[in-house]
Amino acid sequence: MTIVYNIFHTLSKLLARVFFGLRIVHPERMPESGPLIIAVNHSSFFDPPLAGICSRRGVYYLARKTLLKWPFFGPLFPAMNVIPVERDGNDMTALREVIKKIKEGNGVVLFPEGTRSPDGRLQPARAGIGLVIAKTGAPVLPMRIFGAYESYPKNAKRFQFSSITVVLGEPLHFTREELENPSRENYQLLSNKVMQRIAALSLP
Repeated sequence: MTIVYNIFHTLSKLLARVFFGLRIVHPERMPESGPLIIAVNHSSFFDPPLAGICSRRGVYYLARKTLLKWPFFGPLFPAMNVIPVERDGNDMTALREVIKKIKEGNGVVLFPEGTRSPDGRLQPARAGIGLVIAKTGAPVLPMRIFGAYESYPKNAKRFQFSSITVVLGEPLHFTREELENPSRENYQLLSNKVMQRIAALSLP
């Protein structure tokens, strides 16, 4: 971790525990070395840092390029392992960077749904994460965040104090046969399998 990443990692964990009573269920399931895709449901602005603080090592995130223009925080995002992406999500440069980071042995947080849920419910997976899986062969850690939507839903102007729990699933590994078909249909099948594992996670 960079110094900036370490500061925000520590601060995010502290704030999440103090204000939202953060619980992390099965933290031992998080691989702390080697290439990894952390696949998370997406319903809140809080989701990226909540996913990141579940790992003791620094992980990478995708974020809209426009966020880098924010005063104060914007210039710090690169030091926080942010990979900038165009707003419409069709950014091949960002996709290549994600694949590169994973192949180098890093962990990257990805949201199979592609964007935040408008109502807190799980949305269908898009094919993008399946493409990354096929190109890297990396294991996938399914993760589901409960309570983040209630705390800070899409389009909210302020957050609410609500309990948040993050549940980690068992790492998911794909066979060579599942990875060898370079088609959008297969990428979608891989994405669907990941989304099914996320949906299967429940509060203890």
